Amino acid sequence: MSNLDTRPVPSACESAARREPVLELLPEREVPLGGVRAMNVRRTLPQRSLPTIGAWCFLDSFGPDRTAMRVLPHPHIGLQTVTWPLVGQVRHRDSLGSDVVVRPGELNIMTAGSGISHSEFSPHDEILSGLQLWVALPGQAASAPPSFERHADLPRITGPGFEGTVMVGQLGGAASPASVHSPLVGADFISDDGGMVQLDVEDTFEHGVLVLEGALEVEGRSIESGPLAYLGTGRSTLRFAARPGTRWILLGGEPFAEDLLMWWNFVGRSHDEIAQARQDWEDGHPRFGAVDGHGAERIPAPALPAVRLTPRRRKLPGHE
Repeated sequence: MSNLDTRPVPSACESAARREPVLELLPEREVPLGGVRAMNVRRTLPQRSLPTIGAWCFLDSFGPDRTAMRVLPHPHIGLQTVTWPLVGQVRHRDSLGSDVVVRPGELNIMTAGSGISHSEFSPHDEILSGLQLWVALPGQAASAPPSFERHADLPRITGPGFEGTVMVGQLGGAASPASVHSPLVGADFISDDGGMVQLDVEDTFEHGVLVLEGALEVEGRSIESGPLAYLGTGRSTLRFAARPGTRWILLGGEPFAEDLLMWWNFVGRSHDEIAQARQDWEDGHPRFGAVDGHGAERIPAPALPAVRLTPRRRKLPGHE
């Protein structure tokens, strides 16, 4: 999916997290998307104090809302898009020729690499709810050829008080088939009956939790739908007390080792790389290809800021 801000704010990460557990609640902010009629999203990544969790660098949640999604072709570089519908369907078309409809419980993961373009439309005017996430690509993967995957059969894990679907990475002995390029995990959990939940996790990962419905209690603090709970690193076990009917997302990964710049739909390493990608999109460069079925319709790139894009340091406790 896309960042449709007409005046996107550049974000950057200079990473190096200490091995230290923390608990910080980071507020969501509402962002209007001009390409999705009558729909706003709630954005919890990036934050000014926390641009990434592992390689996860973007997290929007949308709906539930009755609307027609209409996101025209737009470009990406240097990232993976992860589409996770909760209610309703989304049709994905891209410049590789992919044309699929993704439904709840299914995963679309598109690897932009050196450049790709895509569109996303809802097949019907219906209730829509879901998540859009980006993963920053490391090293050579950021300039590799693009690719697309759809996974309809994802592994599930269960335990006292919860059931979960592993979207990407590995957790609880289950491994997602989705391709990733850095140590990473993303999972969707529900606790119908509530109670204590315990998850064994990688202590070298930093983790974050987003509650979608209900509430979790973590270290004596109640976390409800809205803020992103950042848990830091150095935890081998996560323990939650879940209210009945609670649904939440767990994100984690090794702290990203490279400095990143994020602007509009691009993840890069320098101002010049971002500026070139923008110009290539405006010029119709073949690196981004074309998406069938839209003719000349596309989302134009916004203007770059008047100053050079520069990195922004993390500011949360537990980071240097």
